[in-house]
Parts: sequence; C-alpha cells; structure tokens
Amino acid sequence: MEEEIRLQKYLAKRGIASRRKCEEYILQGKIKVDGTVVTTLGIKVNPNKSKIEYNGREIKNIEEQYVYILLNKPIDYVTTVKDQFGRKTILDLVKINKRVVPVGRLDMYTSGAIILTDDGDFIYKITHPKHEITKTYTVTIKGIPTNEEINMLKNGIDIGGFVTSKAKVKILTTDEKTQKSRLEITIHEGKNKQVRKMCEAIGKKVLALHRSKIGNIEVNNLKIGTWRYLTEKEIQNLLNK
Repeated sequence: MEEEIRLQKYLAKRGIASRRKCEEYILQGKIKVDGTVVTTLGIKVNPNKSKIEYNGREIKNIEEQYVYILLNKPIDYVTTVKDQFGRKTILDLVKINKRVVPVGRLDMYTSGAIILTDDGDFIYKITHPKHEITKTYTVTIKGIPTNEEINMLKNGIDIGGFVTSKAKVKILTTDEKTQKSRLEITIHEGKNKQVRKMCEAIGKKVLALHRSKIGNIEVNNLKIGTWRYLTEKEIQNLLNK
C-alpha cells in the first residue's frame, strides 16, 4: 500500500464499505483521523502512521489487522484452547498462523456458529451483557410442546435458580408419529447450556441442538466443520449492537 492514500479509498480497501459509501460516512462525521472528526473529502492519510477510526473503532492497517473467524462447529468438539481430557477442540479445525480463542462457548454436543479472534477488546465487548447479542438455535426435542409451554419459554423460565429473560420461540415442525418437534429459539443471554435447560424445564428432552446465528451472522452457507473470516461489516454490526 502506498505511503499516502485518499481516506475513502483506504476505508474501502479495509472492507468498511464501497468507496462511495465511505465518502458518505466521511461527510456524516463517522470517521476520525488522529482523534479529529473528518467531514471533507479529498484528505490523504498514511495508514502506517495515522490512527483512523470508524464509529469509534480503529481501522488498523493490514499488517496490524486482527483476525475474526466464523466456524460452523461440529458436535464432539469442545470450545477450549486445550482440553485436559484430550478431546478434540475447535482449534483442531482452524489452522492459521495466529493464536485465536473462542468468543463465548458451545457445549460439546451442540453444533453451529462460534466466533474466534485474537482481539481481546472485541471479546470483552461482545460478551458483555449490555450488548445483548442475540443467539439463535434450532433445537430438536422429544414430544410436542403445548401453547402454555411455548409461552413459558417466551416469557422467562426458571432453569435452576435463574429466570431467563424473554425469548423468541417458534415451532418449525412437529411430528405426531415420532413425537418429535423442532423449535427455533433466540436468546441474548449466555448461561451455560441455557437452551437445553430451558427445554428441560418444560419437560422436553433435547435430541439435537444447533446454533444457526450470532446476531445476524448465519452459518447456513458453511459446511459443518468449516470456517470463514468475518467481513468488516459483520464485525461492525456486532460491535454496534
């Protein structure tokens, strides 16, 4: 990258948005250079020397860029860096030259979306309760839940000394013959095995659990066991919740 570059071009190269959209961000006062809000077009910056921020988040030059990864975790993998029992960890699936750690956790028998990064500030912000980042799960249960049981899940339920906040709950399918149901449950809390405990609290055994979304970021297009880098837009959407 050349020593000096137009600000909107640099922002576009870093994946913030298209160059035209980045020009709009500048005019709207969303960009700071060295602590000063920039509202005029045409300014040039040296990415190796200037501190450039978008909506309060520093946009680092490529050499300093943190890594943000979305993994579609299979079951039978634990979400720890190392496991004392020798079980497979999600780092066995993500082979890169940087040390990354999971943001939050999924239990060994839950598949689906989990983020890994080497950005400690990002981890703190995303896991802080005030951000209320939603997590959406597809859960297969034994039995057909009643309307009353669904409302219990929606309105908050005691899962052993902790009453959950309101949740979004939708019945996807029911099968009277096999006595199985599939639900979609969206929560913003992160209690250990919360969705499993919520279903158990209405007397329904969980047969399979998959986290399909973190915020608006889905893993539908990722095969189980594969991963991709988050886009800058996805990172910003999570941080701006």
